[in-house]
Amino acid sequence: MIYLDNNATTQMDSTVVETMLPYLGEKFGNPSSRHRQGRAARAAIDTAREQVACLVSAHPSQVIFTGSGTEANNLAIKGYAAGLVSGRLFIGSTEHPSVTKTADQQARLDGWFKVALPVTENGLLSDEAMALLSTAKPGDLVSVMLANNETGVIQPISELYGQLGLKDKGIVIHTDAVQAAGKIALEFSVLGVHMLTLSAHKIHGPKGIGALIRDKSIVLEPQMNGGGHEAGLRSGTENVAAIAGFGAAAELVHEALAQTSEKLLALRTRLENGLRAIPGIEIIADKTERLVNTSCFTMASVEGETMLMMLDKAGIAIASGSACSSHDNAPSKTLTEMGLDKSRVRRALRVSLGKNNTENEVDTFLDTLKMKLASFNSVVSNVAI
Repeated sequence: MIYLDNNATTQMDSTVVETMLPYLGEKFGNPSSRHRQGRAARAAIDTAREQVACLVSAHPSQVIFTGSGTEANNLAIKGYAAGLVSGRLFIGSTEHPSVTKTADQQARLDGWFKVALPVTENGLLSDEAMALLSTAKPGDLVSVMLANNETGVIQPISELYGQLGLKDKGIVIHTDAVQAAGKIALEFSVLGVHMLTLSAHKIHGPKGIGALIRDKSIVLEPQMNGGGHEAGLRSGTENVAAIAGFGAAAELVHEALAQTSEKLLALRTRLENGLRAIPGIEIIADKTERLVNTSCFTMASVEGETMLMMLDKAGIAIASGSACSSHDNAPSKTLTEMGLDKSRVRRALRVSLGKNNTENEVDTFLDTLKMKLASFNSVVSNVAI
């Protein structure tokens, strides 16, 4: 199988697995226990907290471990809003469902309103979005993802927010950096945000573990009550093995960032040069700064779901949209918000490369895609005749 769906999830690194194994076996202690087994588990969590903090140049005390990136997004939005009577939530129109649906739920409560921030055809915040943000008042919250999971488009949020002076005005800023982590350099303070979301399984770590990086000036209400774990913000006995794996993954991608980025950019360039040579294929937002591993494109004749299954039968895994919303078979909200008509949206595919992919795999994908397109077009032509 040629796996080209790394924005959906990544294969765990062998070092990550080795790091986790002891905490699935002999080092099984509860990290809240005071005996030797408990202290060993607590030490693993402390180490992982430092490793995750280092990935985004934050302080370990700012790291709140959660059960997923989705939970971290929920904690950021609901946890912040719970401490206020009213306010506005300025939400990017191409956000992950864990942000948009959480904001929608909050907006159903009295006193809270959601403001959608539109994007251009290139996926960047539009002039209209900037005008809307200029109306934000102290206490309002802004959440715009750093890098889009479907198109790879990178929002220059630090520059945009700096121009508007949002942080100086007392407006709280959150960014979902789940896709950006491990692909671009992240510095929490430089980004100018108050909260930032991460997920381990996007960086060759385990599923079921994420983190919210928080400026300590931001007061959050816990969404899960209990024993007061994670500084009282996420109760529940910690998943030590997953946390240790998250830490190991964070350290690995941080150390290899420059090398991995160079490799992925070369692979994406090879991929997109090949795609441009195929009639009817259009790369989305190709003139915009994007993640080095992501390429989203539309085809002239065949729907993305159809081609996805054809490629799957040929042993190639890709995506036709976000893995977290593909079950509803609805057209991509991201591409729709970028102005693509429904027909083009349904003819879209996404390739997301990973550190283990090779030039040969890219070439095999391109050859197979051309062959499948030719076969499909031939069948359609014969039926028309």
